[in-house]
Amino acid sequence: MEAMLMQVQSFCILLIMLIGVYFRRQRTKHIKLMSAAMIWDVVLILQIELSRSAIVKASKALSNTTALNIHVSIAVATVVLYIFMIQSGRKLLAGELTIRPRHRMLGWTTLTMRILTFVTSFWAVIPKESL
Repeated sequence: MEAMLMQVQSFCILLIMLIGVYFRRQRTKHIKLMSAAMIWDVVLILQIELSRSAIVKASKALSNTTALNIHVSIAVATVVLYIFMIQSGRKLLAGELTIRPRHRMLGWTTLTMRILTFVTSFWAVIPKESL
């Protein structure tokens, strides 16, 4: 049940991000939606850590399943990309319009990584015995 609740949250985060991309030309909506999605995603990571000791499990990369290692790598990359998105977004808001192509490229990359995080999360929660 707990895993399903986390999956539902992950889906909602992804949905908010997709809606945020849809509203990318409406700056205020875009910023609010994307900020909410990123914050909720980090909160979800904290929930996972508190309920499953995810950092301890992730640090045992040699004994983890390949699927879990891939999932953790993609999830960490997604959070790192959030930092770059925030930085480039703030520069864009400050009027540095030359950053727009980079922000766009980072945005599509971040969205792709978040989709991959969602997809691989289904493999990551499968118990080792059933693999």
